[in-house]
Amino acid sequence: MNHPTQPITRPRAAAGDRPPVVLQVLPALVTGGAERGTVDVAAAIVAAGWTSLVVSTGGPMVGEVERAGGEHIVMPLDTKNPIGIHANAERLAGLIYDRGVDIVHARSRAPAWSAFLAAKRMGCHFVTTYHGTYNAQNAFKRWYNSVMARGERVIAISEFIAEHVRARYDVGDDRLVTIPRGIDLAVFDPTRVSAERIIALANAWRLPDGMPVIMLPGRLTRWKGQTVLIEALAALGRTDVRCLLVGSDQGRTGYREKLQHLIAQRGLDRIVHIVDLCRDMPAAYMLADVVVSASTDPEAFGRVAAEAQAMGRPVVATDHGGARETVIPGETGWLVPARDPAALSTAIAEALAIPPETRDRLGAASRAHVAKSFTVERMCASTLAVYRSVLGR
Repeated sequence: MNHPTQPITRPRAAAGDRPPVVLQVLPALVTGGAERGTVDVAAAIVAAGWTSLVVSTGGPMVGEVERAGGEHIVMPLDTKNPIGIHANAERLAGLIYDRGVDIVHARSRAPAWSAFLAAKRMGCHFVTTYHGTYNAQNAFKRWYNSVMARGERVIAISEFIAEHVRARYDVGDDRLVTIPRGIDLAVFDPTRVSAERIIALANAWRLPDGMPVIMLPGRLTRWKGQTVLIEALAALGRTDVRCLLVGSDQGRTGYREKLQHLIAQRGLDRIVHIVDLCRDMPAAYMLADVVVSASTDPEAFGRVAAEAQAMGRPVVATDHGGARETVIPGETGWLVPARDPAALSTAIAEALAIPPETRDRLGAASRAHVAKSFTVERMCASTLAVYRSVLGR
């Protein structure tokens, strides 16, 4: 990709003469950790008295940006076509000029290329958030991914990701900062979930009264480990439990059919149910006796484990990636080897067997752990500190 040839300059107000303008770019505002972080930071920018702009193709979370006082602008930033990326760079350059943007914050690779080219052309600051390890099976993919390491500041969403960025792109500590994703403890608060919300979900999912519930939240995709959990439940051999796979297949109907076939093959039709996307996850967690994150590949952060702990639920997660930072074995949950149904089955059995007083202590420790290190307030304050740093404020 070639940079636009002639830089465009525009008069800038002196530092401190006006509130900064921050533009966040990402493919869409549908669902996911990057999207949730964008919305939360957009609200924090407005609360600081700054101007918050978000550019994407749109989605159901646009309303949240606008309700917080931010502005959403539609642009086809989901394209990976080089011509489209250059066209988006031109559009973003015009937007930067028109709106006096000071910082462009990129959260995904294709939009990041457009943002990088536009920011370079316009002479404004460029910040990135590195959200995953990204597939890099060849030199081209490694180069394509490298845009996420080109920011004046590169925000890693966990120490696991920070180490990955250091190793792959040799980004020094002068540019690299770790800011874990944040959980909204006002939303994920067991004391604020009404009995009516819990009952409504239990009825919708046809859960029998008094039966232990094992829950794996996460979109239906192979690396989330649904098949590992199904095999673990077959090894568990209990018929007095229910397992809920909570997540959309996002069009992956073939994988859903494979899961349904495996469930039937293992004789778990009455035990395991796929219940699709849930719009009330705090209430869903309240139904769970054990929350499982069985990802076969390392999670960059692992929002499910953090959310479940905020709700005081016992967590069993795979022992790699961000889970090593969010789950404290023996205190807030269990960590098990990847792709190991037997180990997962043993941990689930232990979690189901803990007495009520131990469950209460574990729940309190779990919520305290999240409150100490993984709140949305901490994430937003740290992100605004990064913005102030690049602005020299």
